[in-house]
Amino acid sequence: MEQGTVVKSTGSWYQVQMEDDSVLDCRIVGKFRLEGQKITNPVAVGDRVEVERSEKEDNGTIRNILPRRNYVVRQSPRRRHDLHLLASNIDQAIVIMTITQPDLKQGFIDRFLLMTEPYEIPAIIVFNKADLYDAGHVGVFEYLRDIYEHIGYKAILVSALEGQGIPELKAVLKDKTTLITGQSGVGKSTLVNAVEPDLELRTQELSDYSGKGQHTTTFAEMHPLRDGGAIIDTPGIKSLSFIHLEPMDVAHNFKEFFKYSENCKFGGNCLHRSEPGCAVREAVESEELSVLRYENYLTILEEVEDQNYWERHKGI
Repeated sequence: MEQGTVVKSTGSWYQVQMEDDSVLDCRIVGKFRLEGQKITNPVAVGDRVEVERSEKEDNGTIRNILPRRNYVVRQSPRRRHDLHLLASNIDQAIVIMTITQPDLKQGFIDRFLLMTEPYEIPAIIVFNKADLYDAGHVGVFEYLRDIYEHIGYKAILVSALEGQGIPELKAVLKDKTTLITGQSGVGKSTLVNAVEPDLELRTQELSDYSGKGQHTTTFAEMHPLRDGGAIIDTPGIKSLSFIHLEPMDVAHNFKEFFKYSENCKFGGNCLHRSEPGCAVREAVESEELSVLRYENYLTILEEVEDQNYWERHKGI
């Protein structure tokens, strides 16, 4: 068998770049699971796989998935009890946001970070469409940049149309494999085209009726970059939920809260709500920690508890 890297997933077929740089259309055989969880797509873009070529050698079969260095997973939008693999073996992940057109949904940033943080994948927040921002919008960006850079996440302001911030973004992407995602309508494809014009990814305007974006990327796909590295482009994400997480997973992966939990009365077992002697709550009240992040944390925590209650108590 030969080894290769999955560079595109279409649901039933996978394109695998082989060691000789040829690309082979492959199917999979057998059932693959992810740490006991059901997954809608057993193979992810970025996976290293072992492939058996067909006799005609114009396609092949994926027989084995080599151990993953990391992966990014989300709850399936169509099958709420299953997971969906976005990508694997990545060096970093970028979420693209806008402050206007479409309006900012700040909570999405923290949900995105809850996908990457469990595997300590460096995350970068890119605010696109700077050409549309007035002084108030810029103030919002600066406020959010201060919050996230204070806890170790890079934030970049860019304009895909005018080129602002593109050199900085290119420098961040160089020689790394980067997952790029975001909500529909934030200009992800336009931004990728600004970074790498030869790709000519399909773009689409915001819907005049709803003001929301339309999906232009249908399947996850890896694209090499001329200056070194690669990006994994993914379909736009409408929402993120976490059927696979426990409440304590949420607490431990808001990383600045986890750091402060060393001083909580109940240490790493504190959920930072009504527990006595909670250092995180005290830090929020004194504005050492972001109130915004804390409110988003509480929302996600309640959602995880409500959504997953019956799953956690089945058979009891």
